[in-house]
Amino acid sequence: MAKHLRSSALFVAAILIFVACGGTTTTSSPAGGESAAPPPSEAPSGESAAPSGSAAPAGAIPEQGVDDGSTITMWSRAATETRVQSQVDEYNATHQNQIELRLVPTDEYVSVVGTAATANELPDLFSADVVFMPNWTSAGLFTDITDRIDNLPGIENVGAAHIDASSWEGKKYGLPFIIDLSVWMYNKDLFTQAGLDPEAPPTDLKGFADAARAVQALNIDGTYGTYFGGACGGCNVFTWWPIIWAGGGDVMNADGTEALLNSADAKAIYSTFNALWDEGVINPESQQEAGPTWTQPFPAGKVGIMPMPASLQESEGMPLDNLGVTAIAGVNGGESTFVGGDSIGMSKDAKNPEAAWNFITWMLGDHNQVEVVAKGGNVVARTDLADNQYSSADPRLVLFNTIAGKGKTPLAKNFNAAYNDPQSPWIQLFRAAVFDDADDATIDQLNAGITSVLQE
Repeated sequence: MAKHLRSSALFVAAILIFVACGGTTTTSSPAGGESAAPPPSEAPSGESAAPSGSAAPAGAIPEQGVDDGSTITMWSRAATETRVQSQVDEYNATHQNQIELRLVPTDEYVSVVGTAATANELPDLFSADVVFMPNWTSAGLFTDITDRIDNLPGIENVGAAHIDASSWEGKKYGLPFIIDLSVWMYNKDLFTQAGLDPEAPPTDLKGFADAARAVQALNIDGTYGTYFGGACGGCNVFTWWPIIWAGGGDVMNADGTEALLNSADAKAIYSTFNALWDEGVINPESQQEAGPTWTQPFPAGKVGIMPMPASLQESEGMPLDNLGVTAIAGVNGGESTFVGGDSIGMSKDAKNPEAAWNFITWMLGDHNQVEVVAKGGNVVARTDLADNQYSSADPRLVLFNTIAGKGKTPLAKNFNAAYNDPQSPWIQLFRAAVFDDADDATIDQLNAGITSVLQE
């Protein structure tokens, strides 16, 4: 089926980290399930801890399924660990059901899921990078939950982009779980030391590069102007493609079968980072950064400006009054973002579907979305909760909510092989351009290689 770049104007309340972006490589440990769970807490106003049929105010998502002490198995990629674990911990603390969570190293997730699918050993629930959903839904890895989704009260307030990306041939298989946007984050103290106005962040790609150079000129040992995932395909899908979109360009054709990553704006990105690399403005560890630690240097205070997931939770350790956030800008201005993150659904092998559905509906409910997701510095998956007590109190969260409507979610059936795989032609292209001074002809040839994979 044709997959295309989908506008995310309806996704104003949603953040997609990372993509396709790396995270920690921490492997899993069960989150409860080995001892009796505490009794469910009194449900917050607007929710019910009861199974299907409970009343809820208009717009709210009622908790459905069963909470009968079942053990729910669940897998997620390690890149989403912080935000997944906080939600699982809250669910386990307030329900008789208990989730056993396995966090799989991000660069192993596709192969682990594939192996388990072949052996019919997938867990009750598993999440997937939204850009993988067309491949996995078409392969039959998820259970069809179309009727459950269509009949869920309040579903009109749930971000549509993830539901669309999780549909195949008219059937729906997933709902938004972790919502990511990409932004530029900058260190206000370093900006001030470098003579930059911390309240006037860059508004185009040149401004980004100039700010990085200014911080580098401080000559602070161990501190660099910028950092990026130089061996991470998903990281640069997540953070470089919005630069192209901000200028009105595209990265693929409408069907997701032809790469357009040899455009003038794309080449401007490569040449900008090539120059920063040659000048020593980029931390040299970037060259081998495959994703697991790509977000760590910034909250450690060692980077002037860099692309990051739009999550204050992901920036833990950086004093919030030192944390500057601005939209990713284009070569000549404009703004955009990558609307990504993870969808979640019940696997084809789910043994406890009713308990699994209980978690999904609780996850979309008011309490989790506001008191866990929003309170943690993240943007919620429901448009009706975008303006909440936490987001409205912090201008950075307001920016997260606002920029979502200017972003895109790129989809292609062979997305992983073309862009995220460690051997993908996309990684070959940007590494050649940034680290090896590839000329236009070489970039054109490598872009054609991406197209070949997309069309397989």
